[in-house]
Amino acid sequence: MTQIVVPTLGESVSEATVAQWLKKEGEAVKADEPIVELETDKV
Repeated sequence: MTQIVVPTLGESVSEATVAQWLKKEGEAVKADEPIVELETDKV
């Protein structure tokens, strides 16, 4: 399994949901390349 690091989203954001995967399973990914779009609910 590969570790995915999510940057800090802000003090008012406690969780995020995957909105869209930008890469397909097995597709090559370079360092620092976006692979997913996240949605959050700010509190």
